[in-house]
Amino acid sequence: MYVDAAHLAKLEFHARGLSFIAPPPVSSVLSGSHASRLRGRGLNFEEIRAYLPGDDVRHIDWKVSLRLGKPQIRAYTEERDRPLLVVVDQRMNMFFGSRRAFKSVVAAEVAALAVWMGFTAGDRVGGVLFNDSRIVRVRPLRSRSRIKVLFGALAGMNNALHADSEARTDYAQLNAALEGVLQLAGHDYLICIISDFAGANERTQRLLRQLSAHNDVVAAMIFDPLWQHMPEHRALVVSEGRLQVELRIEQERVRAPLSSLFSGRTAEVAELLRTSGVPLMALSTAEPTVGQVRRLLGQRARPAAGSGL
Repeated sequence: MYVDAAHLAKLEFHARGLSFIAPPPVSSVLSGSHASRLRGRGLNFEEIRAYLPGDDVRHIDWKVSLRLGKPQIRAYTEERDRPLLVVVDQRMNMFFGSRRAFKSVVAAEVAALAVWMGFTAGDRVGGVLFNDSRIVRVRPLRSRSRIKVLFGALAGMNNALHADSEARTDYAQLNAALEGVLQLAGHDYLICIISDFAGANERTQRLLRQLSAHNDVVAAMIFDPLWQHMPEHRALVVSEGRLQVELRIEQERVRAPLSSLFSGRTAEVAELLRTSGVPLMALSTAEPTVGQVRRLLGQRARPAAGSGL
Protein backbone atom coordinates (compact mmCIF):
# COMPACT_ATOMS: atom_id res chain seq x y z
CA MET A 1 0.00 0.00 0.00
CA TYR A 2 2.91 2.33 0.77
CA VAL A 3 6.58 2.75 -0.13
CA ASP A 4 9.52 3.95 1.90
CA ALA A 5 12.84 5.52 0.90
CA ALA A 6 14.70 2.24 1.47
CA HIS A 7 12.47 0.41 -1.01
CA LEU A 8 13.03 3.10 -3.64
CA ALA A 9 16.78 2.97 -3.05
CA LYS A 10 16.85 -0.80 -3.60
CA LEU A 11 15.45 -0.32 -7.11
CA GLU A 12 18.94 0.78 -8.20
CA PHE A 13 19.77 -2.86 -8.96
CA HIS A 14 16.59 -3.34 -11.01
CA ALA A 15 17.37 -0.26 -13.13
CA ARG A 16 20.56 -1.81 -14.53
CA GLY A 17 20.42 -2.20 -18.29
CA LEU A 18 17.60 0.32 -18.62
CA SER A 19 18.09 3.67 -20.33
CA PHE A 20 16.05 6.53 -21.72
CA ILE A 21 19.15 7.81 -23.50
CA ALA A 22 20.55 4.88 -25.48
CA PRO A 23 19.12 4.44 -29.00
CA PRO A 24 15.98 2.40 -28.37
CA PRO A 25 15.27 -0.89 -30.14
CA VAL A 26 12.33 -1.28 -32.48
CA SER A 27 10.22 -2.82 -29.71
CA SER A 28 10.64 0.20 -27.43
CA VAL A 29 7.79 2.62 -26.80
CA LEU A 30 10.34 5.37 -27.48
CA SER A 31 10.95 4.18 -31.04
CA GLY A 32 9.05 5.58 -33.97
CA SER A 33 8.58 8.89 -35.69
CA HIS A 34 10.65 11.96 -34.99
CA ALA A 35 7.75 13.41 -33.01
CA SER A 36 7.98 10.71 -30.35
CA ARG A 37 11.67 9.80 -30.33
CA LEU A 38 13.83 11.14 -27.55
CA ARG A 39 16.58 13.43 -28.74
CA GLY A 40 19.18 12.19 -26.28
CA ARG A 41 22.00 14.33 -24.97
CA GLY A 42 22.77 17.68 -26.51
CA LEU A 43 25.95 18.59 -28.37
CA ASN A 44 28.55 21.21 -27.50
CA PHE A 45 30.45 22.96 -30.29
CA GLU A 46 34.15 22.13 -29.95
CA GLU A 47 36.07 23.48 -32.98
CA ILE A 48 36.27 23.86 -36.77
CA ARG A 49 38.84 21.49 -38.25
CA ALA A 50 39.77 19.79 -41.53
CA TYR A 51 37.43 17.08 -42.75
CA LEU A 52 38.67 13.53 -42.15
CA PRO A 53 37.38 10.34 -43.79
CA GLY A 54 34.51 9.01 -41.72
CA ASP A 55 33.36 12.41 -40.44
CA ASP A 56 29.64 13.16 -40.67
CA VAL A 57 29.19 15.18 -43.87
CA ARG A 58 26.22 16.94 -42.27
CA HIS A 59 28.73 18.80 -40.07
CA ILE A 60 30.62 20.34 -42.99
CA ASP A 61 30.78 24.12 -42.64
CA TRP A 62 30.37 25.18 -46.27
CA LYS A 63 31.18 28.85 -45.74
CA VAL A 64 34.51 28.11 -44.06
CA SER A 65 35.26 25.32 -46.57
CA LEU A 66 34.77 27.70 -49.53
CA ARG A 67 36.92 30.36 -47.90
CA LEU A 68 39.81 27.96 -47.17
CA GLY A 69 39.45 25.94 -50.35
CA LYS A 70 39.18 22.57 -48.60
CA PRO A 71 36.41 20.87 -46.60
CA GLN A 72 36.10 21.88 -42.95
CA ILE A 73 33.71 20.49 -40.38
CA ARG A 74 32.24 21.80 -37.17
CA ALA A 75 33.28 19.29 -34.50
CA TYR A 76 31.01 18.65 -31.55
CA THR A 77 31.30 16.73 -28.33
CA GLU A 78 28.36 15.16 -26.55
CA GLU A 79 27.25 16.91 -23.39
CA ARG A 80 28.65 15.14 -20.36
CA ASP A 81 25.27 15.03 -18.68
CA ARG A 82 21.78 16.40 -18.83
CA PRO A 83 19.39 17.01 -15.96
CA LEU A 84 16.60 14.53 -15.30
CA LEU A 85 13.37 15.59 -13.62
CA VAL A 86 10.75 13.13 -12.42
CA VAL A 87 7.31 14.69 -11.99
CA VAL A 88 5.35 12.45 -9.62
CA ASP A 89 1.63 12.56 -8.83
CA GLN A 90 0.69 11.62 -5.26
CA ARG A 91 -2.84 13.08 -5.11
CA MET A 92 -5.80 11.27 -3.59
CA ASN A 93 -6.85 10.00 -7.01
CA MET A 94 -3.64 7.95 -7.03
CA PHE A 95 -4.58 6.23 -3.74
CA PHE A 96 -6.37 3.38 -5.47
CA GLY A 97 -5.55 -0.14 -6.59
CA SER A 98 -7.67 -3.22 -7.12
CA ARG A 99 -4.87 -5.77 -7.58
CA ARG A 100 -1.15 -5.75 -6.76
CA ALA A 101 -0.50 -2.16 -5.76
CA PHE A 102 -1.95 1.32 -5.53
CA LYS A 103 -1.37 3.77 -8.38
CA SER A 104 0.57 5.97 -5.94
CA VAL A 105 3.00 3.11 -5.25
CA VAL A 106 3.52 2.25 -8.92
CA ALA A 107 4.17 5.94 -9.66
CA ALA A 108 6.82 6.08 -6.92
CA GLU A 109 8.50 2.91 -8.22
CA VAL A 110 8.57 4.18 -11.81
CA ALA A 111 10.05 7.47 -10.57
CA ALA A 112 12.78 5.63 -8.65
CA LEU A 113 13.68 3.52 -11.69
CA ALA A 114 13.92 6.68 -13.82
CA VAL A 115 16.12 8.37 -11.21
CA TRP A 116 18.52 5.43 -11.08
CA MET A 117 18.60 5.22 -14.88
CA GLY A 118 19.62 8.87 -15.08
CA PHE A 119 22.12 8.64 -12.24
CA THR A 120 23.76 5.55 -13.76
CA ALA A 121 24.12 7.43 -17.05
CA GLY A 122 26.02 10.18 -15.24
CA ASP A 123 23.19 12.71 -15.19
CA ARG A 124 21.99 15.09 -12.53
CA VAL A 125 18.66 14.03 -11.05
CA GLY A 126 15.86 15.92 -9.35
CA GLY A 127 12.10 16.06 -9.23
CA VAL A 128 8.82 17.88 -8.86
CA LEU A 129 6.50 16.02 -6.48
CA PHE A 130 2.91 17.04 -5.92
CA ASN A 131 -0.15 16.05 -3.95
CA ASP A 132 -3.43 17.90 -3.37
CA SER A 133 -1.94 20.65 -1.24
CA ARG A 134 1.79 20.90 -1.97
CA ILE A 135 4.31 20.99 -4.78
CA VAL A 136 7.86 20.10 -3.78
CA ARG A 137 10.79 20.87 -6.07
CA VAL A 138 14.13 19.10 -5.73
CA ARG A 139 16.71 20.70 -8.02
CA PRO A 140 18.80 18.26 -10.10
CA LEU A 141 22.19 17.30 -8.76
CA ARG A 142 24.43 14.32 -9.40
CA SER A 143 24.60 13.16 -5.82
CA ARG A 144 23.38 10.17 -3.86
CA SER A 145 22.52 12.52 -1.03
CA ARG A 146 20.22 14.43 -3.40
CA ILE A 147 18.56 11.15 -4.39
CA LYS A 148 18.09 10.38 -0.69
CA VAL A 149 16.36 13.75 -0.22
CA LEU A 150 14.17 13.13 -3.27
CA PHE A 151 13.16 9.63 -2.17
CA GLY A 152 12.50 10.84 1.37
CA ALA A 153 10.15 13.55 0.12
CA LEU A 154 8.40 11.13 -2.23
CA ALA A 155 7.94 8.49 0.49
CA GLY A 156 6.62 11.18 2.82
CA MET A 157 3.94 12.21 0.36
CA ASN A 158 3.09 8.58 -0.35
CA ASN A 159 2.67 7.71 3.31
CA ALA A 160 0.50 10.79 3.90
CA LEU A 161 -2.27 9.27 1.75
CA HIS A 162 -5.07 7.75 3.84
CA ALA A 163 -8.60 6.59 3.07
CA ASP A 164 -10.00 8.57 6.01
CA SER A 165 -8.27 11.76 4.93
CA GLU A 166 -10.47 14.81 4.42
CA ALA A 167 -8.40 15.79 1.37
CA ARG A 168 -10.09 15.76 -2.01
CA THR A 169 -8.36 15.49 -5.36
CA ASP A 170 -7.29 18.92 -6.59
CA TYR A 171 -7.44 18.47 -10.35
CA ALA A 172 -5.74 21.84 -10.91
CA GLN A 173 -2.56 20.58 -9.23
CA LEU A 174 -1.45 18.69 -12.35
CA ASN A 175 -1.15 21.88 -14.38
CA ALA A 176 0.30 23.77 -11.41
CA ALA A 177 3.05 21.15 -11.14
CA LEU A 178 3.79 21.34 -14.87
CA GLU A 179 4.02 25.12 -14.62
CA GLY A 180 6.56 24.59 -11.85
CA VAL A 181 8.55 22.29 -14.13
CA LEU A 182 8.60 25.03 -16.79
CA GLN A 183 10.18 27.38 -14.26
CA LEU A 184 12.75 24.79 -13.19
CA ALA A 185 13.71 23.25 -16.55
CA GLY A 186 15.60 25.42 -18.99
CA HIS A 187 16.45 23.32 -22.04
CA ASP A 188 17.84 19.88 -22.84
CA TYR A 189 16.26 18.33 -19.75
CA LEU A 190 14.82 14.83 -19.68
CA ILE A 191 11.41 15.10 -17.99
CA CYS A 192 9.45 12.01 -16.94
CA ILE A 193 5.86 12.80 -15.89
CA ILE A 194 4.26 10.01 -13.85
CA SER A 195 0.54 10.32 -13.14
CA ASP A 196 -2.90 9.02 -14.01
CA PHE A 197 -3.42 12.49 -15.54
CA ALA A 198 -6.67 13.14 -13.71
CA GLY A 199 -7.66 16.70 -14.53
CA ALA A 200 -5.72 16.83 -17.81
CA ASN A 201 -7.17 19.37 -20.21
CA GLU A 202 -6.24 21.72 -23.05
CA ARG A 203 -4.01 23.71 -20.69
CA THR A 204 -2.13 20.46 -19.91
CA GLN A 205 -1.62 19.93 -23.63
CA ARG A 206 -0.19 23.43 -24.09
CA LEU A 207 2.17 22.98 -21.13
CA LEU A 208 3.40 19.64 -22.50
CA ARG A 209 4.08 21.24 -25.86
CA GLN A 210 6.00 24.05 -24.19
CA LEU A 211 8.08 21.58 -22.22
CA SER A 212 8.78 19.32 -25.19
CA ALA A 213 9.83 22.25 -27.42
CA HIS A 214 13.28 22.37 -25.80
CA ASN A 215 13.36 19.19 -23.70
CA ASP A 216 12.75 15.46 -23.96
CA VAL A 217 9.46 14.57 -22.25
CA VAL A 218 8.08 11.10 -21.47
CA ALA A 219 4.66 10.45 -19.92
CA ALA A 220 4.06 7.40 -17.75
CA MET A 221 0.30 6.97 -17.33
CA ILE A 222 -0.62 4.78 -14.36
CA PHE A 223 -3.94 2.96 -14.59
CA ASP A 224 -5.87 0.28 -12.75
CA PRO A 225 -7.37 -2.52 -14.88
CA LEU A 226 -10.56 -2.58 -12.80
CA TRP A 227 -11.95 0.23 -14.90
CA GLN A 228 -11.36 -1.83 -18.06
CA HIS A 229 -12.70 -5.15 -16.78
CA MET A 230 -15.22 -4.64 -14.02
CA PRO A 231 -16.34 -7.76 -12.11
CA GLU A 232 -19.90 -8.71 -12.94
CA HIS A 233 -21.02 -10.54 -9.82
CA ARG A 234 -20.26 -8.34 -6.83
CA ALA A 235 -20.68 -4.84 -5.47
CA LEU A 236 -17.77 -2.42 -5.35
CA VAL A 237 -17.16 -0.05 -2.46
CA VAL A 238 -15.14 3.03 -3.36
CA SER A 239 -14.00 5.85 -1.13
CA GLU A 240 -12.28 9.20 -1.42
CA GLY A 241 -11.67 10.47 2.06
CA ARG A 242 -14.54 9.94 4.49
CA LEU A 243 -17.24 9.36 1.89
CA GLN A 244 -17.90 5.75 0.86
CA VAL A 245 -20.17 4.66 -1.97
CA GLU A 246 -21.29 1.14 -2.84
CA LEU A 247 -21.58 0.61 -6.59
CA ARG A 248 -23.87 -2.26 -7.54
CA ILE A 249 -21.77 -3.16 -10.58
CA GLU A 250 -23.37 -6.58 -10.84
CA GLN A 251 -26.21 -4.61 -12.42
CA GLU A 252 -25.63 -3.96 -16.12
CA ARG A 253 -27.25 -0.51 -15.96
CA VAL A 254 -24.59 0.53 -13.41
CA ARG A 255 -21.57 -1.36 -14.76
CA ALA A 256 -21.87 -0.43 -18.45
CA PRO A 257 -21.94 3.38 -18.03
CA LEU A 258 -19.04 3.26 -15.56
CA SER A 259 -16.93 1.07 -17.84
CA SER A 260 -17.67 3.33 -20.78
CA LEU A 261 -16.86 6.45 -18.77
CA PHE A 262 -13.45 5.27 -17.56
CA SER A 263 -12.35 3.63 -20.82
CA GLY A 264 -13.40 6.79 -22.65
CA ARG A 265 -11.46 8.98 -20.24
CA THR A 266 -8.34 6.83 -20.69
CA ALA A 267 -8.62 7.20 -24.45
CA GLU A 268 -9.01 10.98 -24.09
CA VAL A 269 -5.82 11.25 -22.03
CA ALA A 270 -3.91 9.04 -24.46
CA GLU A 271 -5.06 11.19 -27.39
CA LEU A 272 -4.13 14.38 -25.53
CA LEU A 273 -0.63 13.07 -24.93
CA ARG A 274 -0.30 11.84 -28.49
CA THR A 275 -1.21 15.21 -29.95
CA SER A 276 1.30 16.82 -27.59
CA GLY A 277 4.08 14.82 -29.24
CA VAL A 278 4.92 13.16 -25.93
CA PRO A 279 5.72 9.41 -25.86
CA LEU A 280 3.29 7.52 -23.64
CA MET A 281 4.10 4.57 -21.37
CA ALA A 282 0.97 2.98 -19.89
CA LEU A 283 1.63 1.04 -16.68
CA SER A 284 -0.87 -1.14 -14.84
CA THR A 285 -1.21 -1.54 -11.09
CA ALA A 286 -1.82 -5.27 -11.62
CA GLU A 287 1.64 -6.19 -12.92
CA PRO A 288 5.15 -5.90 -11.44
CA THR A 289 6.52 -2.44 -12.19
CA VAL A 290 10.05 -3.43 -13.24
CA GLY A 291 8.86 -5.99 -15.77
CA GLN A 292 6.51 -3.50 -17.36
CA VAL A 293 9.18 -0.82 -17.67
CA ARG A 294 11.64 -3.29 -19.20
CA ARG A 295 9.05 -4.43 -21.71
CA LEU A 296 8.05 -0.88 -22.66
CA LEU A 297 11.67 0.16 -23.14
CA GLY A 298 12.41 -2.96 -25.18
CA GLN A 299 14.62 -4.60 -22.56
CA ARG A 300 14.53 -8.26 -21.64
CA ALA A 301 13.12 -9.01 -18.24
CA ARG A 302 15.76 -9.84 -15.65
CA PRO A 303 14.68 -12.45 -13.10
CA ALA A 304 14.68 -11.29 -9.50
CA ALA A 305 13.34 -14.01 -7.24
CA GLY A 306 10.79 -12.84 -4.74
CA SER A 307 11.06 -9.18 -5.72
CA GLY A 308 7.39 -8.74 -6.60
CA LEU A 309 8.35 -5.57 -8.46
